[in-house]
Amino acid sequence: MPNPYLATMAEKSDPNYKIIAENRRARFDYFIESDLECGIILMGSEVKSLRTGQANIAESYANVEDGELWLINSYIAPYTQAKTWGHEERRKRKLLVGKRELSRLWAATAKDGMTLVPLVMYFNHRGLVKLKIGVAKGKKLTDKRATEAKRDWDRQKHRLLKEHG
Repeated sequence: MPNPYLATMAEKSDPNYKIIAENRRARFDYFIESDLECGIILMGSEVKSLRTGQANIAESYANVEDGELWLINSYIAPYTQAKTWGHEERRKRKLLVGKRELSRLWAATAKDGMTLVPLVMYFNHRGLVKLKIGVAKGKKLTDKRATEAKRDWDRQKHRLLKEHG
């Protein structure tokens, strides 16, 4: 009899889902309170460039300006085949969220002193580019040291359990 768990695992691994860019430093520099998936408005040459995996969101951030959510300072490499209709590499890109989510993000950044940090950019199961942004609070230097010490201890604990277990 075939294993039913294997069939569901095969369905979950989607060939269209692909991570384009990840901000690995975000979890080290910030406490992530919550996260939100949002769409992004792109030009055709930007999508073509993202299909080749040439993007960087490490130095970027999101901001609410004039009632709209924007991704600022993200890098998408120029697409060499698109000579006439190319794109600007570091332009502001509009993010798509609902009105309720937008007001929640605006309140968090205005009142609570939070920051909107992009965590990961990816193609979803339908092949659309999505961006996961985190509502975050900055860590102090001591918090970063504590995070690093905990990571080192976990690594050492895993190593010790592997040796003696």
